[in-house]
Amino acid sequence: MRDVLFVLLPNVVLLDVAGPAEAFRNAEAKLPGSYRLRFAAPQPTLAAATGLTLAALEPLPAELTPQTVLILTGIAGAALDAHEPAARRAIAWLRSGAAAGAQLLCVCSGSVLAGHAGLLAGRECTTHHAHIEELRRVEPRARVLENRIFVEDGPVISSAGVTAGLDLALFVIGRHLGAQLAAEVARDLVVYLRRAGSDPALSPWVMHRNHLHPAVHRVQDAVARNPAAAWSSVQLAAVACTGPRHLARLFAEHARCSPLDYVQLMRFACARQLVTESRLDLERVAARAGFGSAQQLRRVWARWEARPPSAFRPRAPAAPFSGRCPSRPGSAPAG
Repeated sequence: MRDVLFVLLPNVVLLDVAGPAEAFRNAEAKLPGSYRLRFAAPQPTLAAATGLTLAALEPLPAELTPQTVLILTGIAGAALDAHEPAARRAIAWLRSGAAAGAQLLCVCSGSVLAGHAGLLAGRECTTHHAHIEELRRVEPRARVLENRIFVEDGPVISSAGVTAGLDLALFVIGRHLGAQLAAEVARDLVVYLRRAGSDPALSPWVMHRNHLHPAVHRVQDAVARNPAAAWSSVQLAAVACTGPRHLARLFAEHARCSPLDYVQLMRFACARQLVTESRLDLERVAARAGFGSAQQLRRVWARWEARPPSAFRPRAPAAPFSGRCPSRPGSAPAG
């Protein structure tokens, strides 16, 4: 069992706490014995930014076990006041080495708190867009990245503001307990499952999704829902309510690929699931996934997978299969 310890300060943003906490609680309910949630602060009672009083908080512990997940949450306001008494005590606690060995997660301006404590020196990190310049001033030795949902650098993972903490928690749950359980948690919470671009085992369904541009996400959602559709540049641009050239620029900037490359990736993902979960021959797989032929499927397949399609065939007799591409893992259910 891992302790998940939230460190709170006065004026805390409740969603920075509630989003990740609910994800870890949900994971614990699905796999008992996985996580124990704890809430600590430099003082036993404090008021959140909404005015809600949080009481019976633990004191900051003298030490943490290596299995602990330490979460620094954000506060409301333009900047974090490092001289405020509670913040000063939290920074001193972090500098003392009490958290050494724990996995550190920073949500929103929690990154700024970590920066004051010297925990981000020499690391890549991010924070809420309103705190980017503040974090650069506080810790000039860090490489602060903009427009990222979250950034992983060794045992430290930092996220953008508010709801990005939930993406961060789902990512960590996937690491600890597996992608399938993380996807189940995401579905229960009615959110999308996104992961960092640096993940070496990244699923095709969530590749190129580590950005914040709504029009690009809208196109990606449409393609993921129906990879086999006859997508053209004009049709893709219409989904984004823009022109094909501008959409190509948006994809290059935010998704780091072209719109049509993304279509091919989704078709490959669909084909791989069909190969794995059915006994359709490769020509039928190609047709169902939107490819013109099995030969075209093989060419595209080789871009993302070194092993041939035959390596993914089920060894045991497959269960009856509809012949349609499965829905994208982690997508939010209707309603």
